[in-house]
Amino acid sequence: MAKGTVTHKGRVKAIDPEKTTVEIISESACASCHAASLCGMSEAKTKIIEVRTSPYVMYSVGEEVNVSLKATMGHKAVWMGYGVPLVVLIAGILVPTAFGVSELASGLVGLGAVAVYYAVLRMLRDVLNNDYEFNISKI
Repeated sequence: MAKGTVTHKGRVKAIDPEKTTVEIISESACASCHAASLCGMSEAKTKIIEVRTSPYVMYSVGEEVNVSLKATMGHKAVWMGYGVPLVVLIAGILVPTAFGVSELASGLVGLGAVAVYYAVLRMLRDVLNNDYEFNISKI
């Protein structure tokens, strides 16, 4: 694994000439514990990602691969998904309150501002997808 990258194992689900669909199973820290089945706290989530691939690299459906992403891109995603919305929420609550708006209305403004932020992110998803470059390699 190269320094500054995050790598997960995945399984190829589908192959197109320009992209390969890979299923990644991310497990919580306790999922690998030998007592995980007893406590019921373990969890695993399946994520499907599409990776741009060269048509000259041959993968087969069901093959296990490594999927990697630059760590800085992961940090950027966390900030865009959690950090910025928190700031938008707080600003959406504090600014109207400073102008004497009721707490209920300020709370609704804050929630509305977060909803608008996520709607804008959703509309820009194709542009943002170009920033995140996943790479796959054979295991």
